[in-house]
Amino acid sequence: YLQLPADLTKMHLTDNPHPQVTHVPSSQSGCSIASDSGSSSLSDIYQATESEMGDVDLTGLPEAPVDSEDEEEEEDEDIDRTSDPLLGRDVVRECLEKEPADKTDDDIEQLLEFMHQLPAFANMTMSVRRELCSVMIFEVVEQAGAIILEDGQELDSWYVILNGTVEISYPDGKSESLCMGNSFGITPSLDKQYMNGVVRTKVDDCQFVCIAQQDYWRILNHVEKNTHKVEEEGEIVMVKEHRELDRSGTRKGHIVIKATPERLIMHLIEEHSIVDPTYIEDFLLTYRTFLTSPLEVGNKLLEWFTVDSLRDKVTRVVLLWVNNHFNDFEGDPAMTRFLEEFEKNLEDTKMKGHLRLLNIACAAKAKWRQITLQKPSRDSPLFFSLLGGSDRGFGIFVETVEVGSKAAEAGLKRGDQV
Repeated sequence: YLQLPADLTKMHLTDNPHPQVTHVPSSQSGCSIASDSGSSSLSDIYQATESEMGDVDLTGLPEAPVDSEDEEEEEDEDIDRTSDPLLGRDVVRECLEKEPADKTDDDIEQLLEFMHQLPAFANMTMSVRRELCSVMIFEVVEQAGAIILEDGQELDSWYVILNGTVEISYPDGKSESLCMGNSFGITPSLDKQYMNGVVRTKVDDCQFVCIAQQDYWRILNHVEKNTHKVEEEGEIVMVKEHRELDRSGTRKGHIVIKATPERLIMHLIEEHSIVDPTYIEDFLLTYRTFLTSPLEVGNKLLEWFTVDSLRDKVTRVVLLWVNNHFNDFEGDPAMTRFLEEFEKNLEDTKMKGHLRLLNIACAAKAKWRQITLQKPSRDSPLFFSLLGGSDRGFGIFVETVEVGSKAAEAGLKRGDQV
C-alpha cells in the first residue's frame, strides 16, 4: 500500500469542500465590533437594533447561524480530522483508488477540492473539473527510468502528474521535465494522435491520474451546453455557467463566470442564483481589480434608488458595502459625499429602519482619529456645528461642516462623534 507523497501535505485537504464559517458569538455582535478589517454579516448590526425596531422588514437579508453544542462538537471533530496530514492524504488516496462507477458525491467533492489547485485544471470551469474527477483513473509507476510512452505510440489518455517528475525526450535531442500538476498526452479530439518523444519517470513512486480520450473529448467539447451567454446589441456581455451543487437536482443554477464591468455592476440588483448567493459580497471585495473608481458603482446605486422596485435591493448593497468595507468611504471624500447623499435619500423616503442600520454600521466600523483645527482668533467662526450633550441625553456629534472650509480641509465630517 503506497502512501501519497509528502508533496500532497502542502495542499489544503478537508472533509468539507466548502470553507468553514467562523461564527461570531452573540456577545460580540452589534456595536461592539469596532474593527473595519475583514467582512462580517449584517446580522451583527440587526441584533443591536432588534429590540428597538419593530417596523423594519429584514426578509431576504443574511442572518448569522447560532451554534449549538452539538454543532461545536462536530466542528471540533472536523478540525481534529483535517489537522492530521496523514489522514487527509489517505482520504484523497481512497477517493482516487475507487473505480469511477463507485465514486460518491463526497468522493468527487474531495477530488475536486484537491485537483482545482493543480495547474493542469486551472483554466477549466467548475463543471468540467467535476466531470473529469468523476471519470479519472489513478495509476502508480514505482520505478525511476520506466518508460510510460514510446515515441510514435498511439495516445489514448490525458495524464496529470500528482507526484514525482517525468522527462520527455524529443527526437531532436531536446528534453523537458514535468512535475506535480503538469499534464501530457492527448488533446481533446477523437482523431488518432501519436506521441512525439519518449516519456519516462525520473524518480521512484510517480503517481498520475488518467482520463480516457473519449471522456476527455466529450467533457471538454460539450462545455457549451453548461454555459449561457447574455448578448446586448450583438455583443456578448456576460457568460454564466450552469452548476449543480449535488446530484439531487435541487441545488442548481447559473453562476456568473465573466462579464463586462458594466454588466457586473448591473447584476448587483438582479436576482441571484441559489448556487451564487454571495455575488454582492464577492463583487464588493474584488471590484478594485476591474473598476477605476468606486463612484462608478456609487453613482449607479443612487440612480437605481429612485426606482421604487429597486430601492430595497440598492439599500441592501450599500449596507453590505459599509459593513464589510468601510475604508472605501472613510478614506475617500467623494465616497463620503456619496454616503451622505444616500443617507439623505433614506430620510426623504422615510426608510427610518434602514437609516438606523446605516448609522449603526458606520459607528461600528469607524476609526478613532485626531484632528487639529487652528483658528486665527478666538472670535473666528468654527465653520462647523455640534449637536448633543448632556442636556440632550446623548453624545456630542458634528451636525454640519461648511464645504471648502478649514474644518473640512482638516478632515472633520458630518456624523463624527467628539
